[in-house]
Amino acid sequence: MNKKPTLTSLLEELTSEEGVRPSPLPGVRLMRSTENWPRVPVTYEPGIVIIAQGMKRGHIGGQTFNYGPGNYLVLSLPLPFECDTEGSVEEPMLGVAISVNPAIVAELVMEIRNLPPVTEPQTLALRSYPLDGELSDTVLRLLLCLRNDDDMRVLGPQIIREVIYRALLRERSGTLRALATPHSHFGQIRRALSRMHADYAKAVDISTLAADAGMSVSTFHSHFKAVTSSPPLQYLKNIRLQKARMLMAHDGFTASTAAREVGYESASQFSREFKRYFGNTPAAVAEEMRSAMIRL
Repeated sequence: MNKKPTLTSLLEELTSEEGVRPSPLPGVRLMRSTENWPRVPVTYEPGIVIIAQGMKRGHIGGQTFNYGPGNYLVLSLPLPFECDTEGSVEEPMLGVAISVNPAIVAELVMEIRNLPPVTEPQTLALRSYPLDGELSDTVLRLLLCLRNDDDMRVLGPQIIREVIYRALLRERSGTLRALATPHSHFGQIRRALSRMHADYAKAVDISTLAADAGMSVSTFHSHFKAVTSSPPLQYLKNIRLQKARMLMAHDGFTASTAAREVGYESASQFSREFKRYFGNTPAAVAEEMRSAMIRL
C-alpha cells in the first residue's frame, strides 16, 4: 500500500538540484539545500514561502522571522533582508515559494465577504504565520498537480489562487491585503519600489522617489523605512549590490564590469561597499555562489 504523499515527500521527489529553481508552473519555485548556510543578504519577491523540512530564518530591522515546518512567510513587497538556512544531506531543507499577483489579491479581497479584521499593527512588508491544515492541504494539492502536465496547466493557476485566498483569511496584520490597496502608504511605497527595481542602475534622487509615491520627502522617508526597515538610498544600494553579485556569479561579469552595469562610477567604492555588505570580496563571493550553485 502506497503511503499518502506529504509536503516533504513531494518536494523530495520534485527537487533534485540545490538552491531555488523554477518549477514548470509559472509563479512556483522549488527550494532545496543539503547544507547549513549562515546569514546572507537575499531579496524575495512578493509571495508566500512554505518550508516543509529544515528551517529558514529571516532577519530584518532587529526582528527574526522563523519559517520552518509549522510556519510560512508572507512578503507584500520586494524586500532585501538577511536569511540563514538549516539543511543536511540526510534531511535537506525543502520548500516552495509561490509568487503573489496583486491583481489576484485585489479580486479576492473584493470577493471575500467575511475577511477577518486586521488585529495586529502593519509595519514591515514581511511576516510569518502558523501553517494550519487547510492551507497545508492546499499547498499539497499544488505540488501534486506538478506531477501531471494537464493537471498543472488546468488546475495549477486555480490552486495558486486558493493558496492566496487561504493565506488572506489567516493573516492578522494585513500584509497580503496591502497589495490590494494602491492608495495606502504600502501601495504608494510600492510605486517607488517599482522604479528602484526597474532603474536601479540610474541615478535616482529621493525627491523623484517621493513624487512617485505622492508624498513629501520627509513623509516618504519615514514610511519607506517603516515598510522596508531601510532608508531609501540604502535599499537602492542593497539592490545594486545584489544585482552585481548575480551578474558575477551567473553571467561571468568581472567586478569592475558588474559595478558599471549596476550604476557605480567608482570600482573601488563598489568593492568597499560590496565587502561591507556581503562580508567578502566580490570575486570570493561570486566564486562561492558558483561552486555552491545557489540561486537566491
